[in-house]
Amino acid sequence: MLQLSLTRVKNEHSFYNRRMPRVSEAHLAARRRQILEAARVCFLRNGFHATSMQDVIREAGLSVGAVYRYFPSKYELVTALAGQVVGNVTRVFREQIESAPSVSLAAAMQRAVDTIEEETGPDGVLRLAIQVWSESLRDPVLAEFVAKTYASIRDVFVDLARRAIATGELPATADPDAVGPVLFAMLPGYGLQRVLIGTPDAATYKEGLQTVLGRAAG
Repeated sequence: MLQLSLTRVKNEHSFYNRRMPRVSEAHLAARRRQILEAARVCFLRNGFHATSMQDVIREAGLSVGAVYRYFPSKYELVTALAGQVVGNVTRVFREQIESAPSVSLAAAMQRAVDTIEEETGPDGVLRLAIQVWSESLRDPVLAEFVAKTYASIRDVFVDLARRAIATGELPATADPDAVGPVLFAMLPGYGLQRVLIGTPDAATYKEGLQTVLGRAAG
């Protein structure tokens, strides 16, 4: 009797699987992006702490189960968004630097400023990044995540410094591990000024970079 029952369950399960269409990877990825976009809108509008999972569910227009299937908690949403932001910025910076290996140090940094400028507006990712930085001060798990992901961006500028030393733009005795973090710091410094003060504009800041980096190269 037990064997017959098990056989029936297996047969029913097999029939059910045949009838239910498989969800494609593209569909799953699109649904994940939909939820992350809803979370981004909510976080920009109300901040991390004032945003609940219910807010994200309503913004996404999905069921509770659909959202929790991808992101069991707000923490997973925060880290996923942070990883997305950092990953995109790192990719853009690296592409800018590697696509033009003959470009000067100052010109490469000016291109990076353009990238930051694009993300300083009301819907820009820099406003999300500031919230992530703040949240990481009280959440040790998020702090570890931020340290790891932002270090990946800094590595891009260490590589840029190494290239500038190799081309003679920087002294041969310069340490790329010392110069890279300074170059990296110039970008969030610009972004914070744009978000919090509104100035300087990109052209003014790039002129300042040209003066400082051009003199260093000379």
